[in-house]
Amino acid sequence: MRLNVENMTCGHCRAAVEKAIASVDPRAKVVVDLPGRTVDVESDAGKEQLLRALRDEGYEARPI
Repeated sequence: MRLNVENMTCGHCRAAVEKAIASVDPRAKVVVDLPGRTVDVESDAGKEQLLRALRDEGYEARPI
């Protein structure tokens, strides 16, 4: 799943996004493209769970 995370701008943001996804699925594979503001996630967790975890961390994400 590829997500657009517009308000992700720095290394701290990258770490926070990775942490939020890991809180839902510790085995998830996460690739963050900071300049493109996208996150690729391979996970068994549901889309809504991942989006909620990101939102709780302060990042609005949407599937692309």
